Amino acid sequence: MDEIQMIDIATSLPQVKIDLKYATADNITGQPIYCEHRCLLHPDAAAALARSAHIAALAGFTLLVYDAYRPQKAQMNLWLACPNPDYVIPVTQGSNHSRGTAVDVTLMDEQGAIVDMGSGFDEMHERSHPWHLSIPTRKLRNRLMLSAIMLEGGFKGIATEWWHFELPGATDYPLLTDIFDCYPPQSAA
Repeated sequence: MDEIQMIDIATSLPQVKIDLKYATADNITGQPIYCEHRCLLHPDAAAALARSAHIAALAGFTLLVYDAYRPQKAQMNLWLACPNPDYVIPVTQGSNHSRGTAVDVTLMDEQGAIVDMGSGFDEMHERSHPWHLSIPTRKLRNRLMLSAIMLEGGFKGIATEWWHFELPGATDYPLLTDIFDCYPPQSAA
């Protein structure tokens, strides 16, 4: 099989903003996971993200990417922090992020402020479900807008995380050999 040439979102889609959460301590582990700040996607997912970014711009928004391709080694860090298959795919199954076919995103408004979705990224709780009844209507509308933008671009959402979108048939894509290194899992201090 030919090696897939991943697309670097920072260079190929400059209209998309990036805050790669797993390259920082601002994530569920409380520690950086990625050794490098590289936002990569499979070409099919990058094309869908480009369409979604265009649609977002038409609506007055900018996409902000929190995660894209994820090395398989990184999945262990996430699983140790949240061993709940409703929110983190078990290491043995393999995440669609590790196929380069999934992206975690939110919206920024015309002033560059992050749009309030009613819960934070990596908040592994029922409030993170796209249509949870505890979320005020205005914030549910924000989630609906994000979902519509991503759906029209070619992605589909999942039932437990408002920020996660993946290509239909994402599991048909192969798990990729780790493209960059990750920090080993660390115990909580």
